[in-house]
Amino acid sequence: MKSLLIATTFALAANGAARAETVIYRADPSHTLVTFEVKHFISTTRGRFDKKEGSISIDRAARTGKVEVTIETSSIDTGIAVLDTYLKSKHFFNAAESPTATFSGDKFSFDGDKVTGVSGTLTMLGKALPVTLKATGFDCYLSPFFKREVCGGDFETTIARSRWGMSYGVNYGIGDNIRLLIQIEAVKQ
Repeated sequence: MKSLLIATTFALAANGAARAETVIYRADPSHTLVTFEVKHFISTTRGRFDKKEGSISIDRAARTGKVEVTIETSSIDTGIAVLDTYLKSKHFFNAAESPTATFSGDKFSFDGDKVTGVSGTLTMLGKALPVTLKATGFDCYLSPFFKREVCGGDFETTIARSRWGMSYGVNYGIGDNIRLLIQIEAVKQ
């Protein structure tokens, strides 16, 4: 679910030099991390999704593009096995019936040549709702490892999980607002 936000970071790849062509970038799974934070009574529970994939196609000159990101909800990892099992249950991600969450974005925001955000749709638990990812850092560089351009940075948003029908525990002290953080690096194809 939060990984969808990763897709947003791909959109930020648009901040590089202007080009009159559509360029495709694919997320490097070893340099992409989707995490979340939620209040749990008096402390904060944190976790991540280990399986995610995504791409972005962008025309920098036209400032247009498309971001697609998919995460496997069963790949959630809080570091507490019992909690992970519960989060995969019907009370939260319902991973058996909703194995993936997706983000599809096609509205890019800029400040000059810099991408500042990506808006699109987060689909989770069978419900598609609008979400905007804010870029808190983004840049591109020529990777000495890949020998290609790599773009990425940090993106974040806060969503109310109950909007997707994930409201279990909200009345008992488990937070409704989920802070999603996406660290991403995407390699030019």
